[in-house]
Amino acid sequence: MYGGQAAPTSPAGRASVPVPQQFPVQPQPQPSVATTIKPKKRKRLLLAVLLPVVLLIALSGGGVAAQLHRALPAATLTTEIAATMKIPGKLPSIPWPSKGSAELLIEGMGRIGGSGDNDPEPIGSVAKVMTAYLILKNHPLSGAEEGPSITVTSADVADYNARIPLGQSLVPIAAGEKMTERDALEALMLPSANNVAHMLGVWDAGSQDEFLTKMNDAAAELGMTGTHYTDPSGYLPTTISTAADQVALARAALKDEVFAEIVALPSATIPVAGKIKNYNDLLGELGVFGIKTGSTGEAGGNLLFAAKLTVGGKSLTVVGAVFNQPGAHTPEQLANVNTVVRKLLKSVRSFVKEYTLLADKAVGQVKTAWGSTVTVSPAAALKVVGWPGLAIPVKTTTTKPASEVTAGQVVGAVQASDVRVDLSTDAATAEPTFWWKVSRRP
Repeated sequence: MYGGQAAPTSPAGRASVPVPQQFPVQPQPQPSVATTIKPKKRKRLLLAVLLPVVLLIALSGGGVAAQLHRALPAATLTTEIAATMKIPGKLPSIPWPSKGSAELLIEGMGRIGGSGDNDPEPIGSVAKVMTAYLILKNHPLSGAEEGPSITVTSADVADYNARIPLGQSLVPIAAGEKMTERDALEALMLPSANNVAHMLGVWDAGSQDEFLTKMNDAAAELGMTGTHYTDPSGYLPTTISTAADQVALARAALKDEVFAEIVALPSATIPVAGKIKNYNDLLGELGVFGIKTGSTGEAGGNLLFAAKLTVGGKSLTVVGAVFNQPGAHTPEQLANVNTVVRKLLKSVRSFVKEYTLLADKAVGQVKTAWGSTVTVSPAAALKVVGWPGLAIPVKTTTTKPASEVTAGQVVGAVQASDVRVDLSTDAATAEPTFWWKVSRRP
């Protein structure tokens, strides 16, 4: 039954089943992209998107242009160059004498070294260096000047005659003879005339004792703490000194051009004595141009010397002393001391050379305010004359860079001795970005 009525039948006579009413299916809403992102991530994304926009808005109306045209801060320059640097390597073995003492230095560069106990010992006629030094200090000469005349007295002749039996180094003199100051100095330093040393001391100070006071005062002024003079010639064994002290005196004496000229003379001609010869047989050998020999039984063989040496186009002066060398007599003593000096000078020539003190590698950097960095290097290797282990003062100067630098731009200099090399950049700094310019603080 269907609503009180018989159910309809199909054409086949079967009852048909009613079909329920169909309603349209509504599509379910899908979540948006925004709803799938977590709140924290959404905030970050919004900030990333909006911040530049906000910044541009804030800087609009001329603000961006102002930021872009603001002067850029200066860059900074730093270097890593020490104030004192040592020439790399180790000083080779030096042939110091097995006996006596020795001292070596190069003028204006420094002490190479020395040997012996440096105890004061007799030095023989090397003492005459102080005599000559004082005479020229108190009675200066220049150029070819001969200086004042010194009249030989009868007392001078008597002193000369008294020295002959002792076998001392002398030059003949005659009463009434006139010698110029230069003549007397040549007689003093070349054939090592003891009698002229006495004459000069009396001429300068009035008496030998007064002159000895001057000699010892001068030694004290020069810091010669191991030196004591008891005669102006060095004949007495009580006149004592050290190799180091006499090198200090030699450096002072060589500053006088007339002294340096006289000690370099192989020979000279003076009144009465005529031609006189320099006892220093090393003159002209290995650059030797002085200074003074000395030899007695107590002192042995002694030589205070100076020699020229050319290295890297530079003329150097080696000053040294070799004292108290053995020998039975003066010729043997001086031959022995000369042998030692030759070895020392040959050794010096082997290791005093031009060395690289600072290679042409990065020694600093330039850094801009926005973080761009470039290295700074010497434009060329800094080379100096010296020897391994020598400490050399180094002076570094820099210029304050602008905000940026270009490749090869000179930003300073480094100097050691008399050698100067520019410091320059190895590259150009990068330019600041747009965002760095507009976002930097005022």
